[in-house]
Amino acid sequence: MVLLSALGPGVARLLFYPTLLYTLVRERLPGSQRPWFSRIDRTVLLGALPLRGKSRQLVEEENVRGIVTMNEEYETRFLCCSPQEWEAMGVECLRLSTVDLTGVPSLENLHKGVQFVLKHRERGNSVYVHCKAGRFRSATMVAAYLIQLHQWTPQEAIEAIGQIRPHIIIRQKQVELLEDFHRSVIGGTTAGQQEPPKTE
Repeated sequence: MVLLSALGPGVARLLFYPTLLYTLVRERLPGSQRPWFSRIDRTVLLGALPLRGKSRQLVEEENVRGIVTMNEEYETRFLCCSPQEWEAMGVECLRLSTVDLTGVPSLENLHKGVQFVLKHRERGNSVYVHCKAGRFRSATMVAAYLIQLHQWTPQEAIEAIGQIRPHIIIRQKQVELLEDFHRSVIGGTTAGQQEPPKTE
């Protein structure tokens, strides 16, 4: 991982398709415990790339009306619907580009993503939060959402997600970012926190 960090975005591009293929294979193995996406609560679905073949399912069966994309543009260019195609299905998109494998979302982007999700929550919509595999970048965003919604600690949020989607990985850098986010939420005024601290 130290080597990956040193090499950065170039390695992420090089490994994108092999690691995406690995994700596809793992999902389809008999007895797999790695679903393509997982519902975290009544609002949020955490998952891998919303491939074109899964788009209608998300809209029609899961009531997805918002998409938070943690991927860089090249990751979604050929395999996923464009923002215009999502819009035609009644889905609002928010891209918060973060480098795969080694990248950490900015604190500003965590706040943007959480406010986007809370806006759709107030409307009764579902939001699909994704990266490539639904394990690293997007899991960090969903943890931030749970921290703000329930006033949980980062560890409580991570554990709650892990009970539903056990193969998430949130490394120390992401934990430190979530701790910063937690401090900013506790120290400020936030919205959408009226529910008791439980996932649904």
